[in-house]
Amino acid sequence: MIARQPYLRLMAVALLLVVTSGCAARQNGNPRDPWEGYNRAVFSFNEGLDRAIIKPVAKGYEAVVPTPINTIITNFFSNIGDVLTAVNNLLQGKVRDSASDFSRVVLNSTLGIGGLIDVATGMTFEKHDEDFGQTFARWGFGNGPYFVLPLFGPSTIRDSFGLLADWQSDPLTYVRPYVLRDSVTGLRFIDTRADLFSAEKVVEAGAIDKYAYLRDAYFQHRNYVIFDGMPPREEESE
Repeated sequence: MIARQPYLRLMAVALLLVVTSGCAARQNGNPRDPWEGYNRAVFSFNEGLDRAIIKPVAKGYEAVVPTPINTIITNFFSNIGDVLTAVNNLLQGKVRDSASDFSRVVLNSTLGIGGLIDVATGMTFEKHDEDFGQTFARWGFGNGPYFVLPLFGPSTIRDSFGLLADWQSDPLTYVRPYVLRDSVTGLRFIDTRADLFSAEKVVEAGAIDKYAYLRDAYFQHRNYVIFDGMPPREEESE
């Protein structure tokens, strides 16, 4: 697997090139997706990579790993994600939610045996979904153009820089030795991909233009989570 720090530098350079270059891709009539030509090309690349490598590996993972073990693995990575969620809720000024998130981490890391068992949800500590892209939005940064990332898929310029911040804040980033860090990160990636199979069936069944469907769904979902399920009326209509 690619070492994280070189990939982060490469991604940062790519973002800067796209932001500062007017020739990164052709313009079109969609104000939210002015780089549609480039984005569709990357989308097609991601689809091909997924069909050829990622999806078969995820299917093999799902077939080999028993459901209880899969749940334990998902819980472990979810517990790590709660750390990042707690930090972002705090940065957004949502102190009560942040305290709840930190409580989840403490409970699941102790009573839940290192996060392998989700005991916090059963104790009515709600799980939240926050990242630095959402934090930047709450701080007033606009979306910027829609931007499809190689391997990672739908994003915007703001959320792409948010992803860089997420990586730097991810506890797994600092796991050593590097081979262990990359192996665990790869396991999380495949586990996440396997968990998307049910949602994928819905998209495949209902989308005439999969690219446009996922783009519009991405904006709707981001508005929903940024405003905690209550987006302004103009955001809803958009």
